[in-house]
Amino acid sequence: QVQLVESGGGSVQPGGSLRLSCAASGRIFAIYAMGWHRQAPGKQRELVAITTSGGTTNYADSVKGRFTISRDNSKNTAYLQMNSLKPEDTAVYYCRIQGYDVGESVWGQGTQVTVSS
Repeated sequence: QVQLVESGGGSVQPGGSLRLSCAASGRIFAIYAMGWHRQAPGKQRELVAITTSGGTTNYADSVKGRFTISRDNSKNTAYLQMNSLKPEDTAVYYCRIQGYDVGESVWGQGTQVTVSS
């Protein structure tokens, strides 16, 4: 089985920064994509940022220019650097990894990010 361990969430004031980490361990399949999603209370889960093995990255429009996703393949770890945080970024952030085969997908347990003054 694959386990994802997320860390780095917390509370921060508007304009602050946080860095999330997601480390995969266990019987890991070949990872094609690593991504971050978030879910705010009363809202659907949404994709925040994703990076593929080919180096492609994509971001939600709401975080472009503020968030940066990166990946350390040697450590099977993904990071999300979040700058200029806004109250509307408050949500539970989930890491997800996807393999090359259909069905190869694992979600992390989620980490809370709260942006408030």
